Order: sequence, then C-alpha cells, then structure tokens
Amino acid sequence: MSMDDEGVENAAILLMSLGEEEAAEVFKHLAPKEVQKLGETIAKLKVIPRERVNTVLDKFTEIAGDQSMLVSDTDEYVKAVLRRALGDEKANLLIDRILQGSDVSGIESLKWMDGGSVAELLRNEHPQIVAAILVHLDFDQAADVLKAFTERQRNEVLIRVATLDGIQPSALKDLNEVMSKVLAGGDRLKKSSLGGAKTAAEIINMMGSSVETSVLDYIREADSDLAQKIMDNMFTFDDLDKLDDKGFQALLKEVQSESLIIALKGATPELREKVFRNMSTRAAETLREDLDSRGPVRVSEVEAEQKEMLKTVRRLVDEGQIVLATGGDDDFL
Repeated sequence: MSMDDEGVENAAILLMSLGEEEAAEVFKHLAPKEVQKLGETIAKLKVIPRERVNTVLDKFTEIAGDQSMLVSDTDEYVKAVLRRALGDEKANLLIDRILQGSDVSGIESLKWMDGGSVAELLRNEHPQIVAAILVHLDFDQAADVLKAFTERQRNEVLIRVATLDGIQPSALKDLNEVMSKVLAGGDRLKKSSLGGAKTAAEIINMMGSSVETSVLDYIREADSDLAQKIMDNMFTFDDLDKLDDKGFQALLKEVQSESLIIALKGATPELREKVFRNMSTRAAETLREDLDSRGPVRVSEVEAEQKEMLKTVRRLVDEGQIVLATGGDDDFL
C-alpha cells in the first residue's frame, strides 16, 4: 500500500466508522497486502482520540463522528469484516496472523518480509525449491531476494524458474514441509500456472540491467532457445520506445517530473526524444533544462526510478490504457 503509516491509520479509522458491511465491500477490492496492513492497523487501534476521528472524517467524508471508540471489540470487528469480505478459509489465515501475532510460516508469510530476510531463509535450500517458492511472490520481491544471492545461486534459481511449468498439489505439500505450512489446503489446489519463461523475464526485469546480462549469458550457455524465449518476454526500460504516442502520454501523466528526470539519465537519446515529442513544448523545454543541469546520479537510483516506471506501464496495461505487443508472437504484456 503506497501510504505512510498515518495514511494507513486514517484508512483504518475510516473503515471502522463505515461499519462491517460497507468495510467488507471495500476490503473485497484491496490486494492481500493491503487487507493485512489495514487489518493489523484496525486491531491495534483500540481507542482513538475524538479529534483524530473528526480530522479523518472531515478529510474523507462530510459526516463527522462523535465517538472516541468506534468499535467496542476491535478483534471481533476484524474477524467479522474479514470473513464477510474473504470467506472463512482465507479470513482465518489472516486472522491468526493479525490477532495472535503468531508465526505463520510458509510462502504466504514470506510476502510480508523484505527480500534480504527471505534470501537468508532460502539461502541453503535447493535451487528447485527456491524457484518453486519465488514464483508465488510478487516479481519485485522475488527480484530483491535474488539480488541477495550469489551470482551462481541466482543463475541456478532463475533457469529453474524459466523451466517451471506449474506446481502440482503434491509438490506443494512437499513445500509445506520445507517451509512449515507453505499454503493451507494444498491438496485442494488445482495445478497453478506458475513459472515459465515469462515469469523469469518479469523477475529479471525487476533486477536491473547490471544483473540481467549475467543471468541471460548463463541461461544462454545452458539453453539458447530458453534464453531467447525469456528475452522475447522481457520488457525493459528501452522498450518504452515501442509504446505508441497515446500509450506514452498515458504513462507520462502518471510519472512525477523528478522521477522522470532521474529515469531519463539512463535512457537512450531516441527514448529521450520520444519523451520530448509527447510533451507540450514548454514542458519539453523545462525537462531538457532540468536534465542538462542535473549532476551525476547513481546507477542504483536511475534503475530504481526506471523500475517504478515499468511497474506503472504494467498497471496501465492491466487497466487497458496501454496495449503493448512483445516478442515475435501475438502475445501481449
């Protein structure tokens, strides 16, 4: 959730003021990470000063609240809202983690850890097991985990990610033992369409160009066809040049000028020109001046901003605002 701690608390206070039914409707539209973050925050907010409630309600709605304690039993409120929004099975997984603070291990709980910590847990596992676990994580989190590995470990895991064509329930049960209850109800799961060249490409995209070359060279030596399949599915910052003008303008609307300046520090001249072409004359002139006057920027900063722009592209693709063909086939990103 792209909010600071105060923003999350404000959202939690607002949800508590809505009541179970309306709050449940909101939860249905949130990602798992957002549900957990808000659930944990609600559980912690036992008593809220009236001034804080009023401030939040003034901000989000015209209706002001008079209560300083919105919910008499926040534990029961969290349970009721989560069960209504997610159903008993999914809700119970989250309720244990939120209310008991219990150590629920396994892949689902890995999603709440930083990449370095996950890497420490998985460092001594077989690359095949690491690959099977990483394909359950978000691409950027999986990339952060792999960055913390040695080059050899990283390469061995990624070639297995690229050749993984799904995980059978029986294999998930084995993972459960390795990670201590990786996923609940594994034997009821259908084969998951996880892994493959596209997943490997997505993870490599998130790791930055410095790692990308090493990984692809390693995979190319082992299997040149596989390396080509991965490259066909990769979408890099330079590939933004493939966007049509409409798509490019949609992207530029979503990017802060400061982020754009840093990202363009590592862009090709052609891509810079495309950016200028898709802006107003005045905005383009200002951007040129800012780029010229900006001193050296660390490669890591440039890659971080480029990665954020690629995430924005993916979101716009998901929302249907951008359609982008990749590779030699008729596949779409």
